[in-house]
Amino acid sequence: MSLARRSLLRASLALPFLGGAITTQAEDFAGTYAPEAQAVADGIWMVRGADAPIEFANGGAIANSAFLATNAGTVLFDPGVSRAHGQALGALAAKVAGMPVTRVYVSHLHPDHAMGAAAFAPAIVHALPATREDLLRDAPGFSDAMYRLLADWMKGTQLALPQGDVAAGETSFGGRKFRLMALEGHSHGDLALLDHATGTLLAGDLVFHDRAPSTPHADLARWRAALTTLAATPHARLVPGHGPLDTQGAAIAQTRDWLDWLEASLTRAVDMGLTMSEAGALAIPPRFAAMKAARYELQRSVAHFYPALEERLLPAL
Repeated sequence: MSLARRSLLRASLALPFLGGAITTQAEDFAGTYAPEAQAVADGIWMVRGADAPIEFANGGAIANSAFLATNAGTVLFDPGVSRAHGQALGALAAKVAGMPVTRVYVSHLHPDHAMGAAAFAPAIVHALPATREDLLRDAPGFSDAMYRLLADWMKGTQLALPQGDVAAGETSFGGRKFRLMALEGHSHGDLALLDHATGTLLAGDLVFHDRAPSTPHADLARWRAALTTLAATPHARLVPGHGPLDTQGAAIAQTRDWLDWLEASLTRAVDMGLTMSEAGALAIPPRFAAMKAARYELQRSVAHFYPALEERLLPAL
């Protein structure tokens, strides 16, 4: 696959540091996805991703997904990282919900949430227009990087652009009523879904729970605004993009706390003249001690934000 240099660089920043982890395909590859569904409300199941970076060992299955049972088939929210992953999620959805997947929502552009759409007919895949634009721009670079990292896990995975454009507002499918929320901040287009019957909020990567947020396309001011909107939306439980189900109302505040600390810490590091390497070694507050991937995501965020912060804060010589 030939790629523009800019596209490949953008994709490499958005993905985990590849370093020496580029994997070659093996003829005896026998990896299979084995997702498990957790019932979280009447007619709603959550599938937990691994609390880890994207690695060959986990097949890239690190994002949470959700199933919603309806009279017209099962709704799948976030179809996973590859065609095989999407197929495994589709089979599990049909098993637990009793009907095949007939609608797919992609919450945002990142490959652990979006590239599994290759397992489904594009006509049933829906996303925000901003997400379609982002995928048109970045998916070729993502695809190249993911094939290098995950090798045979990605076999047969082609870009499947969502054909259904999502508009914010009240909607229904198969007798199930929900609100679609068009937000931004984690990316240019972040879709959230509130199921009215159960008060279940599917937040995508706008909310991380007990797992440090990732920031490759983040606009922190807009992300905070989105969190304010979600916090003001009454709900009984929240399915985050990564991490365990939140039934205590803690995940939104935790995500905001990390973003506030991250921005203040990196700004202070630039003011102190720290190098990027030194900024990546900053002490992480004890209140984040239980967060998975905290050091890893801090170091990634340094790569995402530090050059622009230095350009803005340091005097020109």
